[in-house]
Amino acid sequence: MIAEGGPSLTAQRVAAHRLGYDRIPAPYGDPAADDALAAEVAGDIQVPDGRMHEYLAVRTAFFDRIVVSAIDRGTGQIVIGGAGYDGRALRYAAPGVRWFEVDHPATQRDKLAKLRQLGLDAGHVRFVAVDFTQDPADERLTGAGLDASAPTLFLLEGVAVYLEAAVLEALLGQFRDVAAPGSRLAISMPVTGTFRAGSRFRAAVAGLGEPALSRFEPSEAEGLLARTGWHLAARTGQDDEPAAARHERLRVAGLLTAQAGPRELPALPGR
Repeated sequence: MIAEGGPSLTAQRVAAHRLGYDRIPAPYGDPAADDALAAEVAGDIQVPDGRMHEYLAVRTAFFDRIVVSAIDRGTGQIVIGGAGYDGRALRYAAPGVRWFEVDHPATQRDKLAKLRQLGLDAGHVRFVAVDFTQDPADERLTGAGLDASAPTLFLLEGVAVYLEAAVLEALLGQFRDVAAPGSRLAISMPVTGTFRAGSRFRAAVAGLGEPALSRFEPSEAEGLLARTGWHLAARTGQDDEPAAARHERLRVAGLLTAQAGPRELPALPGR
């Protein structure tokens, strides 16, 4: 998630990748502000076309659609965990929607400095500094003004792979603790058998000083979510074969959506 002593290098590279994508449109927000932030962050970073670029295009579109759909349904709070240089709070700024960006202090300081340098207005965003390995994200969020009685959309994009399983489980539980009924979670999980969890990716991020720390079998990922009170959203459009196929491709890639619900107790030995 974070290189020692400085802002996240992997987050900078994600910003560079996103400059090359067509994004999901919306009748609100400021896409130019998001693009300006990404360009400032990317600087002279050159990212090649290839499987990583293609994967991030799919992942970016997945989370864009989740955000736009949630806003259009009337969701008034959006939390971005491990926000990095994500500019969705600018791109999809909508009247009445409050954004909370939760991230490591080092990366967040650098992002805030770039926003000031560019003269970009982020007054509708609450920046919540959290080290996931030691700080209580739930307490920091409510302290920043999150209304735990109102439905919230929680995003964890490109974060889980950099957290140890126990840290990820604690974070998901903390999000669930402040998730009112009707809240949803969108997450990219590092599942086995996908490019995202592949050896080349793991070697590359380790070389940047931000090693991948977790990887799950699909059933393990789903079980972790259930234990922390997040239940996979039911597939929609079951009679629509293209939609069903797209849903399955996203699931296999670890791009999951879940709804807040009861925590599932672990099975007893021998059961």
